[in-house]
Amino acid sequence: MLKLLLLGIGLLLLFEGILYFFLAGNLNSLLSQLSKVDPQKIKTISLIMTIIGACLIYFTFRFYGDL
Repeated sequence: MLKLLLLGIGLLLLFEGILYFFLAGNLNSLLSQLSKVDPQKIKTISLIMTIIGACLIYFTFRFYGDL
């Protein structure tokens, strides 16, 4: 279980790092555009993504057993 958790954190950091690496030049404009978005819409999208992530984790353990 710890191995899977460390793998997940590592993949998260990898993708976040790649994202910021490629978007570094446009990051200020992206953040200014993000500040114009309604906070409730951001919360809704975050909640949906969290539920999808939890479902993926659940079904992975349900169908593939203990990784």
